Amino acid sequence: MKNNLSNIKKAKYYLDKNECVGVPTETVYGLAAKAYSNIATAKIFRLKKRPKKNPLIVHYHSLKMLKLDCETNNIFYKLYKKFCPGPITFVLKLKKNSKISKNVTNGKKTLAVRFPKNSITKKLLKKLKYPLAAPSANISTKISPVSKEDVKEEFGKKIKFILDGGRSKIGLESTIISLINKPEILRLGGTEMKKIKKILKSNIRYNKKKKKIASPGQGKVHYSPGIPIRLNVNKEKQNEAFMLIKKRKLSSKNFYYLSKNKNLKDAAKNLYKTLRIIKKKKFKSIAVEKIPNKGFGEAINDRLNRASKY
Repeated sequence: MKNNLSNIKKAKYYLDKNECVGVPTETVYGLAAKAYSNIATAKIFRLKKRPKKNPLIVHYHSLKMLKLDCETNNIFYKLYKKFCPGPITFVLKLKKNSKISKNVTNGKKTLAVRFPKNSITKKLLKKLKYPLAAPSANISTKISPVSKEDVKEEFGKKIKFILDGGRSKIGLESTIISLINKPEILRLGGTEMKKIKKILKSNIRYNKKKKKIASPGQGKVHYSPGIPIRLNVNKEKQNEAFMLIKKRKLSSKNFYYLSKNKNLKDAAKNLYKTLRIIKKKKFKSIAVEKIPNKGFGEAINDRLNRASKY
């Protein structure tokens, strides 16, 4: 794995020239571009075949730079102090004088922002004079990438460079929380909802049926391997891959374990990797045993529900 300074400089070189670069984060790999550039951010949408109505998350290195673009509040600082850098994204009010491209926000007066924990991308951001717009580095609605190889599979030579950071440690996208009015969760992800509730000492609404897309990850179809998925299944059909979270007495070449001991954190980390493996094996469908709807299980079930509507 080459994570030396020359690779970070190479990534910066292409980003400065308004090109897109694959970058590692603790959640999934991102397709990054200069967030202040209309030219660069338009390339993200073209490469991903992403609907323009779907806004992008912008990645920052410092609060100082964030404050140039967004208004903050006490709730933001409480959560920032506890969870940042890390897998949580905040939807904040955009300042009128912000340089953020309108491509990023789809003309909205809000912005989704986060501070990635991955050490390589943190070093890259520190060297830049602008934040990075960086959705997941995959074709829109398809499986999110958790390695450099996954990004190559998605885009081949269509992007100039991929910064290698090994496999993503969390393997699920960030949790998104809107702080525009009352705090509400817009997407489940790498920061468990119960931990956010504990810090705020209050219940938070999870708005999974929001009609208008206010943040990434709210599309009905998402994270899809392109084949049917059956959920809450006890037994697989013939020639069907079976995803499991607990070791079974009998073995089968069709069994694919997200975890062998119901460890939901491990299951989350292995979800996208396993879906890619199954896709390559040319199975016609996927069965998934029931996954407890708690902790990381809530986010896993959210992803599988959306993936099943391919």
